[in-house]
Amino acid sequence: MSLLVVGLSHRSAPVSVLERAALESGMRGKLLHDTVSAEPAAEAAVLSTCNRLELYADVDKFHAGVAELSTLLARHSDVSLDELTPYLYVHYEDRAVHHLFSVACGLDSMVVGEGQILGQIKDALAVAQDEHTAGRLLNDLFQQALRVGKRAHTETGIDKAGQSLVTVGLETLADGREVAPWVAGKRVLVIGAGSMSSLAATTLARRGATELVIANRTLERANRLAASLAEAGTSGARAVPVGELAAELPRADIVVSCTGATGLVLTADAVRDALRDRTGSPDGGSDGGPDGGPDGEPVALLDLAMPRDIDAAVHRLDGVRLVDIESLAEAAADAPMAADVDKVRDIVTEEVAAFGAAQRAAVITPTVVALRAMASEVVAGEMARLEGRLQGLDDKQRAEITQTVRRVVDKLLHAPTVRVKELAGEPGGAGYADALRELFDLDPQAVAAVSSPGQPGGAGRHSGAEQERP
Repeated sequence: MSLLVVGLSHRSAPVSVLERAALESGMRGKLLHDTVSAEPAAEAAVLSTCNRLELYADVDKFHAGVAELSTLLARHSDVSLDELTPYLYVHYEDRAVHHLFSVACGLDSMVVGEGQILGQIKDALAVAQDEHTAGRLLNDLFQQALRVGKRAHTETGIDKAGQSLVTVGLETLADGREVAPWVAGKRVLVIGAGSMSSLAATTLARRGATELVIANRTLERANRLAASLAEAGTSGARAVPVGELAAELPRADIVVSCTGATGLVLTADAVRDALRDRTGSPDGGSDGGPDGGPDGEPVALLDLAMPRDIDAAVHRLDGVRLVDIESLAEAAADAPMAADVDKVRDIVTEEVAAFGAAQRAAVITPTVVALRAMASEVVAGEMARLEGRLQGLDDKQRAEITQTVRRVVDKLLHAPTVRVKELAGEPGGAGYADALRELFDLDPQAVAAVSSPGQPGGAGRHSGAEQERP
């Protein structure tokens, strides 16, 4: 079996395609089960964020795997296969490992070095574990990706090279001014109560927003976020149901939206009405001018959702400034790359090599274990025959002979088993397991039993028991 990833991201597809291909969180389980039900795949995990959708699988056939995973992505999105295919990328084996490790370090993010991707990778693994579609390979891969990402942020200054989308979005809206003085004293409306919305609310609270209103479809989640902000020392934080958006929107100086909605949360008409209520001007502007706020500033809208929450037509309204994923992509493309990025790339290269060696060595471990088990059975059988011939042996003599025979067997097996593990860790080393099985006439069923304990006759499709979550 081999690792395969098929996906699309902000680097390969325009926002218009990404937002149509976006996967609802409740649909991830269905996609995973459909993947492992397909003939080429034994394990599956899906990484779905606001600017990428990637399907990882352990497959036994490359071309069939690519075709099946591409078809599944199209089937579970709002994009036909013919339209989706030009934007898909494919990574296989070590290149697939390199890709995920790079993603975990923030090297492939829209904003290089951002750390939120680690939480999204952790969530992808948790979903695959809950759905029982992650076996040994994907458990090992995703957990190691999390460790590599943390190492990159600990050992380098990649955090300085990259910032969260929230930070970059606010800097873009501030238009060259310091964010904290620009935010200070403003009233903020945050739509959504997920991880990105929580980060936005926390960031704005720390920058001095005087009022924070959290609007969410589930009021309980909005209340929890408002309470956590209050516990952190933020005054003026409150929660409202999403049905009260029309009443809250005219009062807000800054609006941040990041929901999982598949349709628009704020239409151009809704924003125009809010501007009219805010300024008293019939056309929504300030006497027909560009300023929508009481201080002569446009109302700032930050849309971090994919698909978009705020109608793109809002860009054409006076008195408001909208920054969305498309705008952030352009801003990120102009950002300078930090020198630490090269250090992170070196870490990724090193970790990919180590992961590959460990995976190849793991392939031969069950064979070595089965070989030693067979040797132990041979020793036990020979000692039983010896006892029948030398019945006068006392317990001490019998134990000494048994120990001597075992030491001889261990010494004979030590050098070849250690060396074969070393050789197996090198590229192309998987064949040494086959050679060992052939040379010692090992029962394939015995080797399979070591690989999947408790499953007589070999591994099932989802072998590689659920492992501890990171």
